[in-house]
Amino acid sequence: MFQPFRLALALVLVSGSATEAEPTPGARVRRERSLALASASAEPLPIVRVAQDTMTLLFFPSQIQKKTLTFDESRIRVLDAGERSVIVQPVANLGAGERQEIGVFFADGRSPARAAFVLVTDPAEVDSRIDVHRPEPPNTACQPTTRAPAPKPEDFVLLGYLDAKGVTTSSSKGKLDAVQGFILDSIVAFRGTGWILADVTISNSLDHPAWTPREAMFVGRVGMPLRARLVAETPGAIPPGGVRRVLAVVDVPETKADLVFTLEVRGDGERRLTVPDVRFPEPAAVEAQ
Repeated sequence: MFQPFRLALALVLVSGSATEAEPTPGARVRRERSLALASASAEPLPIVRVAQDTMTLLFFPSQIQKKTLTFDESRIRVLDAGERSVIVQPVANLGAGERQEIGVFFADGRSPARAAFVLVTDPAEVDSRIDVHRPEPPNTACQPTTRAPAPKPEDFVLLGYLDAKGVTTSSSKGKLDAVQGFILDSIVAFRGTGWILADVTISNSLDHPAWTPREAMFVGRVGMPLRARLVAETPGAIPPGGVRRVLAVVDVPETKADLVFTLEVRGDGERRLTVPDVRFPEPAAVEAQ
């Protein structure tokens, strides 16, 4: 005889649970979604919806350079930045028509080199997680990257690439590798705050085929080889008798000692340019005033 009572109680409990599961009237619906980056500078930036009461996670497909994050600190907070993620939240909900840009560079230097987004506040929805997709440029996956847009002098200081110690250099010229068919016209080794860069000018012998530089490694006397970002002043193959300038750059831990590496620039077939004993001098001492 208690069955009707039990049935009624169950219906009340189910009804109460369903009511609690419904979103609060007027609250923004939280979304998790994928978002593709703009593949060209002419394309509009993808839009991310943010709100003052919600943390928005941006998750990237590869490592980012945290020091290169740019945003308006008066309007946007970066709560955390990791190797492949950034958590953002607006200081206050953005006004109608207000658009805030946030951007960061990838660590590998591939195109697109920078991830950039427009942040807005939507009255109905907010993004709690964005999985960022990075489009692959057609037929250029193995090509060295071309030069990025010209930086301003202040960028080097603001991003931490230059400090009071400045940059130290060393250079050498005129080395022939007859077996591989290369002439090292010149190499200048730069060392800054947490980075080293080799500026190399290569000549391809007339009696050897065209050759495209595709990757670079710094090999030390100890430790693992360091894969560098390879930037070509002029993309494409070096024809027989041709000359090309390439830059190899990599981040390194700060130390007060000279760094000495063998630079290997690899390309088509089994051919490679090997430059031993590339010296990156220790940072200059800062004089007290």
